[in-house]
This record gives sequence, structure tokens and C-alpha cells, in this order.
Amino acid sequence: MTTQPNDWLEEKTPEDRAVRYLVEHTDVSPLQAKDLVSRHGSDISKLMEIAKTIKAEG
Repeated sequence: MTTQPNDWLEEKTPEDRAVRYLVEHTDVSPLQAKDLVSRHGSDISKLMEIAKTIKAEG
């Protein structure tokens, strides 16, 4: 399966919902959000704490 530019918008799993939430509520990019979720799981409160320390891609 190829990755489409906006595939992070589809919410099929808890991980997908976490990615979308991070993108909408922080300055992280969709790619950064996917990486965070793959490394740390889909716990939103934990992800938000980590996301606060990350600089957005520019």
C-alpha cells in the first residue's frame, strides 16, 4: 500500500485518531505525529507531553 499525502486524515484505528489529534492540536507535522505514535503508542496525554518538546518541521 502506498502512502498518500493526506492518509493521516483517515481514522481507522486508535493510532490514526492519535495522529490526527496531534496534528490538529500541536505544531507537529503528520509525519512527526506518525513517528511519535509508532514509537510511543496512542496515549494522547503522553503524546501531547512529548509533542510539546518537538519543534515543527519547517
